[in-house]
Amino acid sequence: MNLSSSFLILLFCGLAVVQGTIETNAMTEKLNSLEIKMLNIESRLENYENRILQLEQKERNTAIFSAGIGGNSPFGPFNTDVTTIYNHTFVNIGNAYSPVTGVFTAPVSGVYFFTIFSLSGGEHSIRLLLYKNNEVISHIHDHRSTDTADNGGNAGFYQLQQGDTVYVRLKEGTHVYKSRTGTTFSGFLVKQNS
Repeated sequence: MNLSSSFLILLFCGLAVVQGTIETNAMTEKLNSLEIKMLNIESRLENYENRILQLEQKERNTAIFSAGIGGNSPFGPFNTDVTTIYNHTFVNIGNAYSPVTGVFTAPVSGVYFFTIFSLSGGEHSIRLLLYKNNEVISHIHDHRSTDTADNGGNAGFYQLQQGDTVYVRLKEGTHVYKSRTGTTFSGFLVKQNS
């Protein structure tokens, strides 16, 4: 084999090695680029998952309810104070209000807004007491009268801790009408504590 043939063989082998190196470098660059893209996709996916968890948590902490007393007859008078059970639920998002017990239980700490309204006739006085845990925080009161329709209402903002209860009690010797649209108890979370 002559020198020029050997030189040509070495030249072709060198070119083949150089071409393989160039192809390897190009493949490495493509793999690095794909790895960066995958890391970006993973980061965005984690961000979306966190946002979904935040929305789910917010939904779990939502508390909105409104309920009335079903029926069209007097509720009371009784010989003792009675927890008023508003058994006709209009809305109960978050299920913090129990139409079985008449008690709202705060799912989270925060500021809540509550309203109570009553409809009654004049033959007995009205006295509804709004309780937070075992403490009266608001009330409706109307004296016995000769008219046939007495209405009352009260509302307020209250700071509650998670697990606090809010409910309405009818004072002994008083009454309201069972009117699902006239005698109502409603509330909602205004602002959750941070």
